[in-house]
Parts: sequence; C-alpha cells; structure tokens
Amino acid sequence: MWKRREETAFYASSVMLPAETFASAIRGHWAVENENHWVRDVTLAEDASRIRVNPGVMARLRSQALNIARANGVKNIAQAWWSGAIDPAVTLSYRGL
Repeated sequence: MWKRREETAFYASSVMLPAETFASAIRGHWAVENENHWVRDVTLAEDASRIRVNPGVMARLRSQALNIARANGVKNIAQAWWSGAIDPAVTLSYRGL
C-alpha cells in the first residue's frame, strides 16, 4: 500500500569532509527529531498543552522525565508511561528519582 518515493536534499558547507561524515551528522540531527521532539509532541502531547504562563517550566519537567526514562533503558516512552500509570512502583524503581 506504500508508494515508494525518493527525495534529494542539498546541503552547503564550508568544510571539506567525506560524505560518510556528513551523512552521519545529518542522521544524528534527525535522530534528535525522532527520539526527542516527536516523542514530546505525540506521547507527552506538548503541542496540545494549554499552559500559557511559564510553559518553559513544564517543558523542563517533561525533559527531565524523558532523561530519567532514557537513563533507565526505556526505549518505548508511551509503554513506560502506561506501565507507570498502572503501577507507580515501576516508575518509582527508576534510578535517578
């Protein structure tokens, strides 16, 4: 059902490095988008937040929660949040709390 597509992206740089180095940097940038921003938007519903006064405080708390989960080896944040909601002992057993 998926349609195959290809995209070409052009990047400009003042440094001459091997293509593999640039490819690694670009993939690293998208890893941040996929592992952090997307998780914050979808799992933590950050875009739907109605907090208007000092939203940075809640953003820092969300970041801290993600950091603690990742430091404890959590790969699936949504699953971890669900497990923690069902049994708070799961979340309380994390190192770093």
